[in-house]
Amino acid sequence: MSTTKDALQVSLQQVKQRIAGYELKYAREPGSVQLLAVSKTQAADRVRTAHSCGQRCFGENYLQEALAKMETLVDLPLEWHFIGPIQSNKTRDIASNFDWVHSVDRLKIAQRLSEQRPAARGPLNVLIQVNLSNEDSKSGCLLAELAALANAIAALPALRLRGLMAIPAPATSLTAQRLVFHQLTDARTRLQQAGHQACTELSMGMSADFEAAIAEGATLVRIGSDIFGARA
Repeated sequence: MSTTKDALQVSLQQVKQRIAGYELKYAREPGSVQLLAVSKTQAADRVRTAHSCGQRCFGENYLQEALAKMETLVDLPLEWHFIGPIQSNKTRDIASNFDWVHSVDRLKIAQRLSEQRPAARGPLNVLIQVNLSNEDSKSGCLLAELAALANAIAALPALRLRGLMAIPAPATSLTAQRLVFHQLTDARTRLQQAGHQACTELSMGMSADFEAAIAEGATLVRIGSDIFGARA
């Protein structure tokens, strides 16, 4: 266990140092980028070890796997983020158990999350997932549809619209990555100018491209393999 913890601690420290370095490099406020450890396919004991190394926020893609971990780790003060595609029949459990949802891409899902959010938990923090690459295979609303969806979500009583999320198609250069992420930053600016002042978060950037994401204003970076190693 000590070897596992030591390796995880080193990986977490290295990722946090890189984040801090990119904040400095791109004139970002120190500490303005939050690390979300993507723990999908990782066992609960790995999450517990990461917590013991100082990590508090974890992202999950698969509901049943996440619920099992939450039950095992109920003794820990963790913040859980749902970052995967959302099926209509899964909204009740997502609304009941998660603190943040990054992947809201249509009004029907948002309405169900609002209706099913337990009042005792307070409003659910949500991000709208945007399809920046216009890929048919990718989830997310199109940029042209974003304003209308944001207005509708902001009117739902049990949700709090906090920002935007994207998973763009892979790009080979830092410049190309930045150009795509810049679209999401611009979209957030337009929403804020339209009155969505609480829309401050940008969930973008993963292990392969989080430097470009931080350069373009990411506030949440979703890192899995650089922390836990390659998934099986």
